[in-house]
Amino acid sequence: MSYNVPPFLAELLHARSPSGYETEAQAVFDRHVKPVADTYANDALGNRIATLNPKGDPVLMLAGHMDELGLIITFINKDGFLYFDTIGGHDLSVISGRRVIIQTTNGVVKGVTGKRAIHLMDDDDRKKVPKKHEIWIDIGAKSKDDALERISIGDVATYDHELELFNGSIGAARAFDNKAGAYIVGETLIRLAREKKRPAARVVSVATSQEEIGVRGATTSAYLVDPHIAIAVDVGHATDHPDCDNRKYGETKLGGGPIICRGANINPKIYDRLLTAAKKLKIPYQLEADPRPTGTDARAIQVGRSGIATGLISVPLRYMHTPSEVVDLEDIERCVQLLVEFAKGLEKGDYAHW
Repeated sequence: MSYNVPPFLAELLHARSPSGYETEAQAVFDRHVKPVADTYANDALGNRIATLNPKGDPVLMLAGHMDELGLIITFINKDGFLYFDTIGGHDLSVISGRRVIIQTTNGVVKGVTGKRAIHLMDDDDRKKVPKKHEIWIDIGAKSKDDALERISIGDVATYDHELELFNGSIGAARAFDNKAGAYIVGETLIRLAREKKRPAARVVSVATSQEEIGVRGATTSAYLVDPHIAIAVDVGHATDHPDCDNRKYGETKLGGGPIICRGANINPKIYDRLLTAAKKLKIPYQLEADPRPTGTDARAIQVGRSGIATGLISVPLRYMHTPSEVVDLEDIERCVQLLVEFAKGLEKGDYAHW
């Protein structure tokens, strides 16, 4: 029996939205979330800010970033080959030999990332990871002028790897990091809007921009929303695969449910309430310990303004920052259920101070 992928999630995964170029993901969030929100706004950094129950108390912010890794064109040589810099934290060993889609003002242009073939390398070269300037994008151009008729400096590219389910609800896609999180916060607001009874809280779901280059959208949107409580939603490392030492990286797995973070970046009361909500729903959950600010939007949100009671949940994911990230879509669904339950449990005047 095939697994039904929610259209909202499928469209976000298809959207091409490297940091600073989030237009396609913004349009998907607009289309699905704006119609059910009481108020809806964007800002100078491209965040999407959807509010439900604007007079509610406390103010709860849910943040999931919609940007992804990409390549930005920086130079075109005389023969029409494109050179690039990376947007976000790429593994250089997996860039070459990929089909890519370049976004231009005149539509998409397809290409292939290339490097010198292994047959043309000596033994020492074969052992090296190529440097960025040793990889290029081939669009089949005959010259620099030919390439410039289709491409401009500053255009961006993403891997041409679409969502594919390969075992029930387990699938691979280029950008589960973090279209999954953007979907979860948007879908949570949609479901809360359908409830007969509105939550006591004002719920603000934010699809944040530019997380991959320094949690920038979360920094500004947290200031704008000024929440009492916030939950960041991202992906986390599933450590249930070969060559991953649990003594170093903890123990989390695909299909094991939301990963609930605990540590210095996390308000202890918010952690406890997420745990209580998961137990009430009787859904599986996993725990992650992090002793410092996390590499997520939670890092910026926690110290926004005078401080925000912040939590973090993550979708377990294998092969992060590669062209084929793997998740179990059931874990995504459980994250939505967890946030809906958490939001419904908040009471007026409850700001999670400790």
